Amino acid sequence: MTAHDRTMSAPAPLLAISALDVVLGRTTILKDVTLSIVPGEIVTIVGPNGSGKSTLLRAALGAVRPAAGNVWRKPGLRLGYVPQKLHIEPALPLSVRRFLGLPVRVSQAQARDALESAGAGGLETHQMISLSGGQMQRVLLARALLNRPELLILDEPTQALDQPGAAAFYRRIAQLRETTGCAVLMVSHDLHVVMAASDRVICLNRHICCQGEPEHVASAPQYRALFGTGTGGALALYRHQHDHAHDHAHDSGGAPVRGTAQEAER
Repeated sequence: MTAHDRTMSAPAPLLAISALDVVLGRTTILKDVTLSIVPGEIVTIVGPNGSGKSTLLRAALGAVRPAAGNVWRKPGLRLGYVPQKLHIEPALPLSVRRFLGLPVRVSQAQARDALESAGAGGLETHQMISLSGGQMQRVLLARALLNRPELLILDEPTQALDQPGAAAFYRRIAQLRETTGCAVLMVSHDLHVVMAASDRVICLNRHICCQGEPEHVASAPQYRALFGTGTGGALALYRHQHDHAHDHAHDSGGAPVRGTAQEAER
């Protein structure tokens, strides 16, 4: 189902932001931002450094007070959040299993299922400090999944990953959307991959410059002014490579696999 199809069926939004202004000190970080997220869609925010992307996510989470405008969340909305990174004190002994149980205890089955869904199966006994960048992001994703989120919010989740790892992570997110029905709102710098992994892209530079389906945004003058003209070709190449791999999976009778930490997603 495309973003257009979902719009035509007009589902009730999970999150609606209207005419949002955020001011920190004397600096306007966000100005007149309006957007909504409906169930089951993947929406990615792109923009240059300092454009207010992370601030917009924090506003969506309720962690930033608007100077003007409104942030509405569906009553009882279950949120999952994956931060850019997490600092772990090197001297602190903290296993993945114990981390998943903080601050609220979870059962062994809940922890195992969340790790497997995030592609981090088998990491329960590992120390958090020993994890690679890719493993850490998958453990953070697993923790966000414990809440069975209706809306999953991710702030540059592939910052520590190489290009193949980033592509694999976004495929994992797409699979989670298909299996759980959750919506996804994320910030990313991975223009070559993220455009193909999203139903809708929002180009932000303290205000919304343009938004829409990836092909539309990639050709928009406002987007090209910020990022140049190279993304369109990379988008087509990624779609071709992804579709080709997907076709092979079907040809061989393969089904989606709930990955482990040993995948090439690190």
